[in-house]
Amino acid sequence: MRRYMVVALVAGLAALAGTASAFDNGQYNDVPADIRAWFKSVMAPNGVPCCDISDGHRTDYDVRAGTYWVPIEGQWMEVPERAVIRDRGNPVGQAVVWYVHHRGAIIISCFVPADAV
Repeated sequence: MRRYMVVALVAGLAALAGTASAFDNGQYNDVPADIRAWFKSVMAPNGVPCCDISDGHRTDYDVRAGTYWVPIEGQWMEVPERAVIRDRGNPVGQAVVWYVHHRGAIIISCFVPADAV
C-alpha cells in the first residue's frame, strides 16, 4: 500500500511539474479543435491528467518483450505500464509521450501508442 502511495505522489508531482512548464506561445494555433480537445482530455490510468497539447511529444516507439520503449532526449527509455493509455484513441496517427524532468530524472507520465483505440 505504501508503494502505491509513493507512486501516486510521484505521478501527481510529475503532472504538476509538467503543467507548470507548459507554454503555448501560439505555436498550436493551427491545431484543429478536436485534436486540442483530445490532448486536454487524455488521462493516465491512475486518473491524473496528462496535461495539454504543449506537453505531449509525438514520438517513435519500439516494443521489446511486450513493453513500450520511446526515445527521449537521445536515449531509449522504457515506458512504465502505469503510463500506457490504450482506451482514449489516437487522432494524431503517431505515438505521443508526456514526460517531465524531476530531480534530475525523466519521468514518463503518459504514453499513447499510435494504434490506440
